Amino acid sequence: MTFDWLQYLNLAKELVAQPATAANKDARLRAAIHLAYYAAFNLAKEHLQNKEGHSIPKTSEVHKYVSDLFQFNPDPLRQVVGEKLKKLKKFRNQADYVTFFPGLSGITSTALKLSEEVISDLSRL
Repeated sequence: MTFDWLQYLNLAKELVAQPATAANKDARLRAAIHLAYYAAFNLAKEHLQNKEGHSIPKTSEVHKYVSDLFQFNPDPLRQVVGEKLKKLKKFRNQADYVTFFPGLSGITSTALKLSEEVISDLSRL
């Protein structure tokens, strides 16, 4: 059975919607950003593999490779997908590695919206 990457986005939304204590609010928001990125990234990667026949590298460079394939394509919709993936990755890196993260709540909302948009854009390709 293959994993449905959209479930990561659904879980991210649940984390944001559930009541949080002061102690775990930031962790929930950071986890939501992380999951939102991976939902969009993995669906974009699968699109390239399964619908376009690309051979995707199995190294840490895969993230740049996937977003670059979209961003540097002549099709404007693909370019938008690539730009959104890069922005989501930036947010994910901040959520995963930066101790002080001002504007976390707003960025979480933006990340969820960007992830939804990438997934919607992929369905139109």
